[in-house]
This record gives sequence, C-alpha cells and structure tokens, in this order.
Amino acid sequence: MPKWNSDKDTQNLGISRRALFLASAAVLGQRAAPGAALAFQPSADGGFAFDTGVLKGTFRNEGRSLGLIPVTHIPTGVSLASSMGLFGVYRTFGNGRRYGTGMWYVPSEARTDAKGAVTVMWPAAEARPFTMNAGYRWAAPNTLDVSLEVTAVEDLLGFETFLAAYFGPSFTGAKVLVKGGALMAADHANGRWQMFPRDPAAAKLIYDGRWKFPPNPVEWARMPDFELPISVRIDPDTRLTVAIMAPAQDCFAIATPEESDSHHSTYLSLFGLDLKKGEAAQARARLAVLPAPDPEQLRNLYLNWISSGKE
Repeated sequence: MPKWNSDKDTQNLGISRRALFLASAAVLGQRAAPGAALAFQPSADGGFAFDTGVLKGTFRNEGRSLGLIPVTHIPTGVSLASSMGLFGVYRTFGNGRRYGTGMWYVPSEARTDAKGAVTVMWPAAEARPFTMNAGYRWAAPNTLDVSLEVTAVEDLLGFETFLAAYFGPSFTGAKVLVKGGALMAADHANGRWQMFPRDPAAAKLIYDGRWKFPPNPVEWARMPDFELPISVRIDPDTRLTVAIMAPAQDCFAIATPEESDSHHSTYLSLFGLDLKKGEAAQARARLAVLPAPDPEQLRNLYLNWISSGKE
C-alpha cells in the first residue's frame, strides 16, 4: 500500500505552508469558553460528559459502546447527533465474514487518562478473532480525533472497521470530495446507498461479498473515487458543517446514503488490509465542526492535520 507523502501532495495541490498555517489558525485555533475543557469527564452512569465551549454532550451513554450522543453545537443550539451517535465503531469484517451486527452491541470497557482522553477496549472472542482499542481525544473545541488499533488473534484477510457517524435530522446535505476537486452531493438519482472508493483495488474489497450478509444487506452504488477521504454533512439553514476525514492510507472508502435518507449518516471504511496472527495495525479519523467550508479549506484542514503527524 503506498504511503501518503504530505509534502509532495501539498505541493501537487498548490497549497502553501502559509495556507496550511492560516487554515489551522482559523479553524482549529478556536479557544474554549471559560469553564470549558478539552476533556471527557466520567459520569455516574459509566459514560462520559464533555463541554469544550463549542460542543457539549455525552459519550458512551450509560456505559454502552455508542458514539457521541447527544451532541449540541453551543453557539447555534443545533443538535449534531442521532441514532447511535458520532464516531461509533459499527461493522467489522475479515476472512470473508462479518463479525456480529455491530461493535456497539459488544460489551466494552473504557478508561480516561489525566488529559481527559478516553480509550474504549473490546476483547477478542471465539467468534471475533481480534482485540480492538479506540482512543477519543479533543484536538480543539470543534475537533475530535479518534485512533483505532486492532490486533489479530488469528490471520485476518481483508480486515475492515466501519466507523459510523449519525447526524441530527437537520443535516440533510451530504457531500464527498471526489477526484476533479468538487464536493459531490449524494444525490437521490445516484442510488440510495453510495460508496466512494479510494481506487479500483479498494472497490474490489467493497464488492467481495461482505455487504451481502443478513441482516440488512446493502447494495452499494459505485461512485467516483474520492480525491481525499473527506466527507461533509451540512445543515442548510445554518450552513453548519461537520467534516469527517481519515488519512488516505487508513481509509479505503467513504459511504453514505443519499442525502435525503432518514439515516443522515456517513461512514469511513478503515484498514482494508491483511493481518497475520499477532500483528497490530492502527487507523485514525477526525471530525470537525465548521462554518460552511469550501473544498480548498477542507484540503487545507486535512493536509495540515496529516503534515502535523499528531495523533
């Protein structure tokens, strides 16, 4: 698998280091309000509360393996999450099978560290031959980073983790940054369920039969390859935008239902690789809440994150 060369690709996109700095300062340099903190706080029910000054809500409600829900954007009062929440670990695949119906139904443990980051841990089982850890930390008041690590208990072929984000009902716009530089809308005319792969090799993995298993098999419409693994969900009234992204080497596809579908969801297909018994692999993802970014601003945000090398 080719490595992402941040310097080379920054130059290819015609983006200067100064532009990356300005994007970082404008988007990520927001300061939290007094009394807010870039930290998750343990709750009595086994979950975690957060108030970054921009975003406020709950993670792992009642100690369950859920994403962030509820989540409120404090400046506008807009509800950002629904269903199973933002950045919950959903499907896992490998060795020509799907492991259960979703990792949010699998018991997990969680711990927080002195900086307020949370690590969620799923053990291996007879029907689930891998361990998985997911680390959640606030990079800025409007920005959440997730790092995943999987360790194979037996050889795993074509391993995938499907990271899910279910947005509030007002987020009726869905777009993916496709090759050619445009943010392509997930239009109803292109099919109910749409998949934007990284390249032809990734498309083969998507259509190897993994999405045929009941319950709830999915027929994905093949969409154009993404330029960078960046997708947005938009509230058209406020123009508030939630961008999700992952390093190109970690993410082999972006999936979404057509934008008017009631799920209001977007998914990242992570890993997409073979692991030998005892081997570990890592993947990262980022979620950022932004005021109506254009494609250039999204590229700047992405490339600044990648070039920083920070977890």
